[in-house]
Parts: sequence; C-alpha cells; structure tokens
Amino acid sequence: MKRFLLKLSGEALAGEKKTGFDEAAVLEVAKEVKELVEEGIQLSIVIGGGNFWRGRSSEKIDRTKADQIGMLATVMNCLYVSEIMRSVGLSTIIMTPFSVGAFTELFSKDKALEALNDGKVVFFAGGTGHPYFSTDTGASLRAIETECDGILLAKTIDGVYSADPKLDDTAVRYDRLSIEEVVEKKLQVLDLSASVMCMEHHMPLYVFSLFEKGEIQKAASGADFNGTVVTA
Repeated sequence: MKRFLLKLSGEALAGEKKTGFDEAAVLEVAKEVKELVEEGIQLSIVIGGGNFWRGRSSEKIDRTKADQIGMLATVMNCLYVSEIMRSVGLSTIIMTPFSVGAFTELFSKDKALEALNDGKVVFFAGGTGHPYFSTDTGASLRAIETECDGILLAKTIDGVYSADPKLDDTAVRYDRLSIEEVVEKKLQVLDLSASVMCMEHHMPLYVFSLFEKGEIQKAASGADFNGTVVTA
C-alpha cells in the first residue's frame, strides 16, 4: 500500500486570477485524486495560502499575527477543495493543529492513519499551528508523522530548475537530484527547514506542474513522470 502527501500551491489553484479559486483547475485535481484513491493509493493533502494571503510582504502587521492569518487561509482552501472532492465522490476529513469549532477535527496521528486506511483523503490545514513555520514545513512534518512514501509537490512550474525559469532563460531543469544538493544549492523546492527535515528523515520529493494533466498520477506511480525526482 502506497501513501503520499500532496502539497498544492494556493496560487496554482487560483489559476490566472491569481486569487481565490479556479474551480475548473480544482475539479481536475479532484478527478486525478479520485483515480489514485480508486487504485488503492492513500493520499493526504496540504494546501498553501498564497491565493489569499502573503502577510510577510507587509511590515505593518506583526509576524505572528500575519502567520496566523495565513494559517486560516489554508483552512479556507482545504474547506473549499475538500467540498469539490466530495462532489466527485471522495470521502474527506480536514484536520488542524488548533480548534476551528465544528469545521475541522484536531490533528491526531492515529485518527489520520485510521482515515487513510479507510480510503479517505485527509486534509492537513493550519500548518504546524505555530508562527514562523511555512506550509512547506507543515507538509514535511505531516508526511513524516504519517509515514508517507513521498511528498508530491504540485507547483506552477514543471520541476526543479537551477534558477527561476521565469526570470532566467538559461535555467536548466533537473530530472533527478538529491535533497542534499537542494540544500547545498539553495534551490527553491521547499524552504530550508522543510528540506532539512526531509533530508534527516529520508523523505523523497516528486516535483511537477499542477497544470499538466495526469502528472499527479504519474508522480505517484513513477511512470512517464515529467518532473523532478528529489531523492532522500
């Protein structure tokens, strides 16, 4: 039985609008996730909050408060995407590290594993529950805690590059590299704390574009994968 954590970019879910949601894009993700679950693959999901909040760009708001707003943005994202997935026939559960009334359940490793074993898609919202930690770190933490076989990183670009391909025409895409190389070269895959966690706990990464249809399934199966494999 394979188990993966899918990390989705909030900006990617917003599509060309750059904010809110592109329902067609989210629906495509839901259909791909459904096919994976029907194949017997267990899947949990973490979603960034960048389609609603980028508080670090503001110096007028206390960092702790800005990060708390960002945590709530991820809860909104998970509530929305969870409902779209339910509309295609998936069973879902949303867990947070802090209480959000009746909207979510408090995170518990045992309950998360039970839900995954029951074929549910488990959403981990709210990051780590603490400021100064990104959703990258939250995704790495939950993937390690729930003993995943790897992290599927769905981004706006199709893999890991030597530089930002949007800014540098000479940027080269890596088909395969180690997490040690990611850390040493300071490549923009995950933030540093998340990368170090993956390195220490031997958690591989599969980086691909959310906009290429079928790539989530290919990343999970390893067949005809058009992205970057980061070994650990």
